[in-house]
Amino acid sequence: MTPRQLVELATERGFDGPNVKAGEILAWLKNDYELGRGHGMALVHVIKNGPTIDAKHVGSTGSHRDESDTLWLDGKASDPARQT
Repeated sequence: MTPRQLVELATERGFDGPNVKAGEILAWLKNDYELGRGHGMALVHVIKNGPTIDAKHVGSTGSHRDESDTLWLDGKASDPARQT
């Protein structure tokens, strides 16, 4: 599944609500998809806040770096930047 598909399922289940705790989403992702905490927390951010990330990570170095402030949610196979 792509991140976008998981976000859509989370929305259908009401996990995007303001009172939903990260732990509830993490438990769902672990139980249904065997997703670990690190990737799960990344999805929690997208589910609760959308695909935009803090600009401090754009063009930076380190594990949280990115070239854009908007995360690609449709899987690496459909990423135009990865097409040859």
